[in-house]
Amino acid sequence: MKRLLSIELQKIWKNRSSKILTISYFVILSFIALIASIKFDLGNFKLHFAEMGIFNFPFIWHFNTYIASLLKVFLAIIIVSMMANEYSYGTLKQNLIDGMSKKEFVLSKFITVLFFAFVSTFFVFIMSLILGYSFSSYDEFGIVFSDLDYLLAYFVKLVGFFSFCLFLGVLIKRSAFAIGFLFVWFIGETITRLLLTYDIFPKSKTAGQITQFFPLESMSNLIVEPFSRLSVIKNIQETIGENNIKDYDVHLTSILIVFAWTTIFIFCSYLLIKKRDL
Repeated sequence: MKRLLSIELQKIWKNRSSKILTISYFVILSFIALIASIKFDLGNFKLHFAEMGIFNFPFIWHFNTYIASLLKVFLAIIIVSMMANEYSYGTLKQNLIDGMSKKEFVLSKFITVLFFAFVSTFFVFIMSLILGYSFSSYDEFGIVFSDLDYLLAYFVKLVGFFSFCLFLGVLIKRSAFAIGFLFVWFIGETITRLLLTYDIFPKSKTAGQITQFFPLESMSNLIVEPFSRLSVIKNIQETIGENNIKDYDVHLTSILIVFAWTTIFIFCSYLLIKKRDL
């Protein structure tokens, strides 16, 4: 496995575009820390994000994993390009000629997916600890390390999303078209969800029970938006008479659904490569 990962990382690092995207991803991810320095002072209206509690333990695990997951498109482009370049540069055929089996080839890609997801999760973990201990009002051990299930959800979300991107790269062979198809799929899921929610099953939980099995929707359900948990938002909602009963927990059902899609995407990628005349 170490050999397979080493081969893939060398391919990525020797590709200038992939190298730039990888570095840019972690640099931009680090910019979450800059949120702490943002201040608005307009007369009687003063806003300091760090003082709103977004870096308080354990809320920071929810907030940082949600924000970080929005940036996953950078690594998604790398995953898609990684597969598309195999066809463009003929390295897939050369790997097979050199003795690598098709099963090992797909395994090497999946190991790379796991590697990127793990490194990103570990990076968010360390960054959250630093920000939390710098700005959090709570530093008790039990509070600091509660709600770490958001990190698990983040890891599972990245693995599922990158596996989907890998499958699209295998299926379509061209990175630009694969990314375009991913965007079309997202639009399709969104339209379908809106139709089910507001037209076909209005005022019912049926739409959510159906859409939770959609690939991208299932990944989105792993980490719901954290902003409405903030006290300032809750106060506004209470002022306007709106009751927020949103469920913010990470559920095992959501994790299992994404795990199932990950298995499907990797297996289908293997079947496509196995059956193709390369």
